[in-house]
Amino acid sequence: MSSFLIFFLFVITTSLLITVHGYGSTGTIAAAFGSNGFFCAIDASGKQEVICWDRGNTNHSPGEISGYSPPAMSSLSGGEGFLCAITSNTSRAFCWNLQDPSQNLVPKAFQYNSYSSIASGNNHVCAISGLYYSGPDYGPVHCWEYTDTSGVLWNSSFHNPYIDTLMFRKIVSGDGFTCGVTKDGELVCWGPKSNGLGLSDKGEGFEVLASGRNSVCGVSKESGQLQCFGDETEFGEVPNRIRFISLSAGADHYCGIREDDHGVACWGRNVNSSSSAPNTSGFVAISSSDSTTCGVRELDLVLDCWRVHDSTKPDYSPPLELCSPGVCSPRGNCGDGWFAFNASILKESELTSLCSFHDLNICLRCGVDCLEGYFPSSGCNPNADRVCTPCSLCQNSSCYGVCKIPAEKSRKHEQREVRRLVIIIGCSVLGFLVMLNSVEADPDPVPQTGLLPSAVSLGETKIFRLSELKDATHGFKEFNELGRGSFGFVYKAVLSDGVQVAVLCKIRHNNIVNLLGYCSEMGERLLVYEYMPHGTLHDHLHGDLSQLDWSMRLKIMLQAARGLDYLHNEVDPPVIHRDVKTSNILLDGEMCARIADFGLVSSSERDSSKSDREGDVYDFGIVLLEMLSGRKANDRESDPPGVAEWAVPLIRKGKAAAIIDRNIGLPRNVEPLLKLAELAELAVRENPNERPSMRNLLSFLDLIVKTGLTF
Repeated sequence: MSSFLIFFLFVITTSLLITVHGYGSTGTIAAAFGSNGFFCAIDASGKQEVICWDRGNTNHSPGEISGYSPPAMSSLSGGEGFLCAITSNTSRAFCWNLQDPSQNLVPKAFQYNSYSSIASGNNHVCAISGLYYSGPDYGPVHCWEYTDTSGVLWNSSFHNPYIDTLMFRKIVSGDGFTCGVTKDGELVCWGPKSNGLGLSDKGEGFEVLASGRNSVCGVSKESGQLQCFGDETEFGEVPNRIRFISLSAGADHYCGIREDDHGVACWGRNVNSSSSAPNTSGFVAISSSDSTTCGVRELDLVLDCWRVHDSTKPDYSPPLELCSPGVCSPRGNCGDGWFAFNASILKESELTSLCSFHDLNICLRCGVDCLEGYFPSSGCNPNADRVCTPCSLCQNSSCYGVCKIPAEKSRKHEQREVRRLVIIIGCSVLGFLVMLNSVEADPDPVPQTGLLPSAVSLGETKIFRLSELKDATHGFKEFNELGRGSFGFVYKAVLSDGVQVAVLCKIRHNNIVNLLGYCSEMGERLLVYEYMPHGTLHDHLHGDLSQLDWSMRLKIMLQAARGLDYLHNEVDPPVIHRDVKTSNILLDGEMCARIADFGLVSSSERDSSKSDREGDVYDFGIVLLEMLSGRKANDRESDPPGVAEWAVPLIRKGKAAAIIDRNIGLPRNVEPLLKLAELAELAVRENPNERPSMRNLLSFLDLIVKTGLTF
């Protein structure tokens, strides 16, 4: 399952949770720094198992390296080349590295103690005594230090008699220091390099903490302002006007989750503004390595990673699995402004909790606003966060302001002005090709005469007069032009009634844009086709139309395959499309796929060869890759620009998960998507003889869709 970093911890007062992250903090996702760095995370299976991935993007659990089965973990903390954790069943400390993950690096004197929280530093570890799942949420601190010559030191430079007298609720560690929030809410730092932080006279409490190698940042409990101390080159100019609910620190940078919309902002030395976090989802937790920050998306609990200092590919590519959204705690009531994560949203019948002890809760902070392009369609409550909906689905005045929709262009206004339209396509070479259908009915229907009925029978073909079509398009004027396709111009029109009926075309299928009528006068030839009100697949994948979830994408691919199979195998003579692409797959009023712009063949073109059909299969394979990855068929801003050149090598290396589009919520079972990637790889093979036929491709796709997706 996927990974996660906690952004809250335990209580600083009876109603306040403290959040800590980054180098030396603890959560359900953490990163080990340095040349031997790696990420680990706690999955969302309910077993609290750990998965890890390194710079080579090799995904594995610690047990897969040596055959050792590591214990389940409740929280993680990253140091320099190693990670530490609190075990979920026994609440004990466990530290390891990827060179020998079976060896517990915790000193034997501390291996059987119980700890509620742990913080790894550059070469030392501190942990708070207690049980994470019960008892008081504070305790004394134990520290140990790793050295190159002596191994592990108990009586190290972090052993401080004054610190031994204090009770801590939470701690973070850096290079040569540890900072903690005491039972009384004060921030205290100690260690050989703690004086460099300049915190000796800082006694105020902090809600949120994160430590870099030589600095620490926190959100003040009293003012809510972000404050940073220590090496200024690590945090640079601090964004004081933003309230954060979570912080994470890497090398020369910090990142934080904003309180209002759960988006991520980063700052520090040489932070590249163009390498911002993904903006299609808010985040519930973040963690940082040296130059890469990863976050768990609130949309689907999937991990996203990005580089902070530049816009190149991240050093780490996380596994395509679900992550635990936070640390389990014994809080019965999460409190105002918080909600308890409900495992039922994962729709696993046997999964009732993500915690080993089912009486524990995962408390997360409520969101108020949404990212740009989204509006809150429902508010936060004790059992669920607010829901963010794309502005393309805004349908009433409650979201016009958030979505910046002018009143005169509101959907209600548009619907009142909409009349039944037709689309007309003209071409000076082939004559004119016309597409027709009625658009949405008025919300306030008024009896009208002289207009086509809202539903046109597909069983008959109508004959239109040229003058009628000219009147309907105002003489085919530019202001009625909707667009241009390979057949020519696309116009809108309002038609009058009283046309003749004639049967013209045998090509008729639920997944084909069907012919409704024709006109042949004065040397002009016009064909009238259905209008598709939901636009093209291209506009939904790459344009401004609403995003398609995975269930809808699979349905569209299956329907498009059925349409192509019909043209190849059921039409006599067969019709070869020769231009299969996402812009030629249209969506009707029921969001069903329709193949459009297929070739009008003359008698001399009717004999289609096998290679022509294989060309359609290849093009459909490109469509499959676009649908899976969200990338355009050709994108000049990507390297390589072609989606096949980029995706096929990854699929053949067994890394199909790396091409899956993470801008939409992923299903819990990704196997059908991985099988679809393998099918796409077959369809785009260079040797046409190695490609499946459209009929076989349809059969394979049908089996994949029948497997179903679990959300």
